[in-house]
Parts: sequence; C-alpha cells; structure tokens
Amino acid sequence: MGVVNVTPDSFSDGGEFFDPEVAVRHGLELVEQGADIVDVGGESTRPGAARVSLAEELRRVEPVIRALSAQGVTVSVDTMRAEVAEVAVEAGASLVNDVSGGLADPAMPRVVAASGVPYVVMHWRGHSHEMDGRAVYSDVVTEVTEELRKRVDTVLAEGVGEHQIIVDPGLGFAKRPEHNWSLLAGIARLNELGHPIIIGASRKRFLGRLLADPDGTPRPFSRSDDATLAVTALAAHAGAWCVRVHHVRPNADAVRVAAAWQGGEGV
Repeated sequence: MGVVNVTPDSFSDGGEFFDPEVAVRHGLELVEQGADIVDVGGESTRPGAARVSLAEELRRVEPVIRALSAQGVTVSVDTMRAEVAEVAVEAGASLVNDVSGGLADPAMPRVVAASGVPYVVMHWRGHSHEMDGRAVYSDVVTEVTEELRKRVDTVLAEGVGEHQIIVDPGLGFAKRPEHNWSLLAGIARLNELGHPIIIGASRKRFLGRLLADPDGTPRPFSRSDDATLAVTALAAHAGAWCVRVHHVRPNADAVRVAAAWQGGEGV
C-alpha cells in the first residue's frame, strides 16, 4: 500500500502532494513501482495535528480518488469520517482505511457495511492531540489484541461482514517506541484475531529514535526508509497481509524476498 498524503502538514511529506494533479501523478508512480493499493488521505493524523473540516477533507481527496480510480488504480481512502468514506467509495475507492476503527464517527460501520468494501479497523485510543497521553499499557500485545477484538465485534454487530475486516495494531497511535516494537514482535498473536493484518511503520518516529545520532538526535523521517525496509521484510515473513509505505519499490522488493524465504526457494 503506497501513501498519498493530500495534506500540507503530514509528518513525512507534508505539502509535497497537496496539489491534486501532483497527488495523482504520485499515485500512478507508486503503482508503477509496485503498489497494489494507493492510500489517499486528506487529514494528517501525526501527533498533535488539528482536525480539518469535512468540506476541506472532501475537497482534498475526492478529485484524486476519482482520477486514480478512472485509470484503474485500486484506491483506499484514509479517513475517520463516514461521509468522506461514502463519497470516496462513490468516486471509486475500493477500501476504507479508518485509523479510529469506527470510534471517531459512529456512522462509519453502517456506511462500510452498505458499501461492501474492505474496512481497516485500526487500534485507536483518541485523536492526535490526546493520544500520547493514552499510551499506557501493562501488556501492550494482549491489550491491543483484546481492544481490537472488541472493535471488530462491534462493527460486525453493525452489519460489516467478516470478509470485509482488516486489522491494524496502530503503530505510533497512543504507542511509545517500546510498545511499537512489542507489537511488531507479536504479529503472531495479532494473527489470532483471524483477519488480515496491515502494518504501518513507514518513517515513523520510533524508527528515527532507534537510529538516533550519538548525541541523541533522532534520524530524520526521510532517512528512515532503510529501517522501514527491515520492518517490511520481517512483518511480511511474520504473516502481515499488507504494509503501508511511502517508498514503494524497495519495500515491494523486500516483500518478494520475504515470500521467497518463506517458500524456501529463490526467485
């Protein structure tokens, strides 16, 4: 899954693809590089980010989704709003990626159920301005797994089909670096939920902190791509269904390496 942030303030590429035409070109480039899905988002969810209005989010994502879909691209919409999801599906989106798992907008499960498209249910404990204060766990793998299980049960009860659900442990969302590493090491436990797993580690702060300079200065986001590749290969080998990344071509290669390793044969 390749990322297209149609925003001025996303953490790793804020403003770079804010123009719709530039965003569409970038989405097509990601497909050429090996992306199976292009994830289009119009609202930054970086820590501390302020929410944008419904009208502004729609203005950002709808033309990009429509243009990419018209060219045969499999598009997902990254949104917490049911109305944005509904418009996006009408414009051609074939997956809804909701970082709140339906908690931010109670109407979301009903919209997804009616659309029939796959639905990413992410582990979430609050909006960007408050999530860091909620990163408190005794056993992060157990707690995230159980909280995701409850969210899945809730959206199933509201009509979403079992076959539609994909789960995401929400790396970086109300998670400290040690929590993220534990969750990555615990992918096998997350697999017990019985749904495909998507991992979104690309360029996140915990990678930059791991790779910090001797004086403690974190590695810049744009220089965390090699670490992202390592996470991608390990996550694919551990059974993740998909990885969400900014730099597609080398990550697609990493997935192929993991698949060959798992299959015990070269390419």
